[in-house]
Amino acid sequence: MRKVNHLISSLFLPMLVLMLSTGFVMAQTTISGKVTDAGTGESIIGASVLVVGTTTGALTDIDGSYTLAVPEGATTLRFSYVGYPTQEVEIAGRTTIDVQLTEGTELDEVVVVGYGTQTKKEVTSAVANVEAKDFNGGNVNDAAQLLQGKVSGLTIARPGGDPNGGFNIRLRGLSTIGANTQPLIVIDGVPGASLQSVDPNDIESMSVLKDGSAAAIYGTRGSSGVILITTKKGREGDAKVEYNGYVTNESIAKTVPVMSASEYRSFVGGTNGQFTGTDLGSNTDWFGEITRPATSHVHNLSLSGGNAKTTYRASFNYRDAQGVAIKTGFDQLNARLNLTQKAFDERLAITMNLASTTRRSEFGFNEAFRYATIFNPTAPILDEADQVNGGYFEQDLFDYLNPVSILEQNTNEGEFKRNVANIRGDFELVEGLTVGAFYAIQEETDFQGQYFAKTSKLTGVGRNGFANRFNNDRFNQLFELTGNYEASFGDANLKLLGGYSYQEFINEGMGASGGDFITDAFGYNNLGAAADFNNGLGSVYSYKDANKLIAFFGRANLSFDDTYYFSASLRREGSSRFGTNNKWGNFPGISASVVLSNLADMSGVDNLKVRASYGVTGNPPASSYLSLFTFAQSGSALLNGTFSPTVAPAQNPNPDLRWEKKAEFDIGLDFALMDYKLTGTLDFYNRTTTDAIIPVTVDATTNFASTTFLNIGQIDNTGFEASLSYLAVDNSDFSWETTLNFSTFSTELVELFDDVSEAPRNNLGSPGQNGTQLILVQEGAPIGQLWGPVIDEAQPVTETGAWNFIDQDGDGTVAALPAAGDRVVLGSGLPSAELGWANQIKMGDFDLNFFFRGAFGHSLINTFRAFYEAPNAVSSYNILQSTTNVSNANAAPTFSSYHVEKGDFVRLDNATLGYNVDASNGPFDRIRFYLSGQNLFYITNYQGVDPEVRFDDGGDVLSPGIDRRNTWFRTRTVTFGVNLGF
Repeated sequence: MRKVNHLISSLFLPMLVLMLSTGFVMAQTTISGKVTDAGTGESIIGASVLVVGTTTGALTDIDGSYTLAVPEGATTLRFSYVGYPTQEVEIAGRTTIDVQLTEGTELDEVVVVGYGTQTKKEVTSAVANVEAKDFNGGNVNDAAQLLQGKVSGLTIARPGGDPNGGFNIRLRGLSTIGANTQPLIVIDGVPGASLQSVDPNDIESMSVLKDGSAAAIYGTRGSSGVILITTKKGREGDAKVEYNGYVTNESIAKTVPVMSASEYRSFVGGTNGQFTGTDLGSNTDWFGEITRPATSHVHNLSLSGGNAKTTYRASFNYRDAQGVAIKTGFDQLNARLNLTQKAFDERLAITMNLASTTRRSEFGFNEAFRYATIFNPTAPILDEADQVNGGYFEQDLFDYLNPVSILEQNTNEGEFKRNVANIRGDFELVEGLTVGAFYAIQEETDFQGQYFAKTSKLTGVGRNGFANRFNNDRFNQLFELTGNYEASFGDANLKLLGGYSYQEFINEGMGASGGDFITDAFGYNNLGAAADFNNGLGSVYSYKDANKLIAFFGRANLSFDDTYYFSASLRREGSSRFGTNNKWGNFPGISASVVLSNLADMSGVDNLKVRASYGVTGNPPASSYLSLFTFAQSGSALLNGTFSPTVAPAQNPNPDLRWEKKAEFDIGLDFALMDYKLTGTLDFYNRTTTDAIIPVTVDATTNFASTTFLNIGQIDNTGFEASLSYLAVDNSDFSWETTLNFSTFSTELVELFDDVSEAPRNNLGSPGQNGTQLILVQEGAPIGQLWGPVIDEAQPVTETGAWNFIDQDGDGTVAALPAAGDRVVLGSGLPSAELGWANQIKMGDFDLNFFFRGAFGHSLINTFRAFYEAPNAVSSYNILQSTTNVSNANAAPTFSSYHVEKGDFVRLDNATLGYNVDASNGPFDRIRFYLSGQNLFYITNYQGVDPEVRFDDGGDVLSPGIDRRNTWFRTRTVTFGVNLGF
């Protein structure tokens, strides 16, 4: 069962053959006509015209015209187009049939919610829906990019341009200080799915369940929000082939501002007016040596169609993405098949989704960016006489490596596979009552291998060659039963949902590392050749764990007179990960809304709805067995000439370990004015998270181990969200729609510690600042407080070259390394507000989309400045341009307020200009060319490479705002693409 690869390969081919074998019936009559918009009279391009009961159909061309060969005996044509109600028209012997489609209002739009859909007017919670036409365009390799800046309250960030780097997703700020800070991803009904398993080209829409009442139906995994992804499905009509492809050029947009070789040689600093740097005689642009203009290309081919009983869509996606750093990038192949079959007079509907993704990556080494910044620009790249380091120029200085040798001598690569298969059957037992069964399996495999050459100063020289390799496999299966009932009683409408869910997870993996190789030829593929294993220096590990989730859930939706709406849900869920005394938890949600515009005549108001909601959601632990007493290997000992492993208690048992819970209240307002030209949504929320699952250090003398996982702490979040859309111009020659999203955030750590109210956290690192703490975690204060001494910016450096700190505690002294009394809060690592501004313009055959995104209120610790802004103390390194402000500093850098900068920014995130070619006289029914740019410009005062928010520090969510030295440089992309349909 677990071999999803075999399942997909065995099903894809016969399914595809079945689709392609769909027959065509010889026409007896030809019917033609035109499809237009009833309101504007404009032609509708790409509307579907289908002969009911057959597979015969056509699409309207650029003039809205169609011609259709109708089989003998056919009686009805069905006309459909996205955003318009479907119409069926009797043929009645006619050969010309013109149809006007009436566009549905915004309230009739279908929104995907947990375990079903609702029309927008029925939604009583904070739910945002984004369709494919509104997605971000350009060079998009991750589904998360499609939503970036599109939904108020949803933050999606990735500092730098690493093509293999993931995106950090936060909904309404930080909801937990434990694990699982990212929203739950649900793809085609499969909860816990990986974004890497779906290609952006295959996504039809994405819904974001923002508040507690909307997410409560997912219970234990809904605290950080839920993102529902619906993939594209086939539609009735003739087979349709689409090709989408683009080529992207990516380049460095911003580097750390350092000196060139000539500037370095001429720099004068220090209290004696001299510079003590070293001129090594060369002129090297280290940034240029480790980077390149990167070229990527993407190709998507899809086939879709079907008839009244069977619809299908198959797609194949290939991506070849280069990174701007040499020896980085990936190539990826993704295939997906969605199939729907109806039977028993359409009372039974069976849907099947199969998807497979394989990505092979070169990760490179992020350290190369760090060392390219500080390496002496007068140093050569090569030193052929130096055979110890493989002919690369190196110096025996602390934390100082040739960046070119790092990338060229060493290997860091891997492969991941994502396979998903699911099948669903829904059967209408009686009118209004439908029962369904759903089964899904997911398999994820990750492999990574590293090898550091015997001559590489980065690890390899010291270990005579060194190799790492590891595999991680994750498998889960899901089985669900659901029942849906709908009935109307006069002006009242009732919808009921009930269900059962069983999901099982299995995780396993292994890894090994060792050194001392006789040759580099093996790479990481022959770890047995590493002499470390014979000497007790090699390392091997393996693991396997499992857990289960079982849930019963229900929801009731009641509406009256299309004015009053009420929803209530409850999920009772149990998990094997929790303590014996707390296996089960209850997660309720309740919400209601009133359409005020139906209660009174409001001139110019098309819709005005107020809603309120309350919901409780949960958050599971990061791994299994946290409530149990466990042992772990604690090293090895030499016994009788043989190395033997030793074990010791790793954690204490906690039978009371329970769910982390988040209770959230939301009040919202939805409105539409001026005949739906101005629409918007306003929300205010307040949430409280309690019982975070955190490892706590306890007294080892009274416990088996020094660590126990406990439920402690409380976080409070408040925020305001606004989304406004205005159709400023709308006519046949020109249209312009603009949308603005705005969000505010406030996150307070109410309670965390048992016996203290605050604690410094994190450190800057080496060289020289390992004990420099950067973050103050404080009860009753916001999360993310950047903390340190304050420099006198009027005179940062004294006449003697020492750093000039301000005495904060008034004791009359400030040490070279200021004590806690002279340290204060210097800023916040988390933003207080964000915005997104999107514009869609159509001008004849041209279309223009541009999108601005901004974040405000956050600060960043510029660690490059904090380490290297004292050229006379670190004279072997290159010199930051900002150093000219402190050119006489001769003391080693010490982190202070001088290195904390405002990170506020506004950037042109994406701009796309497209042209639609008249395809009426050719083999294609759609031809579109476009030119797109991303990260085209920034407005910011931040001196570092990227002012993007850093939401955590190596996974530590209590330490945001630290711009580490290994971050990739910011990049800019220009993309040329084509969309073809035939």
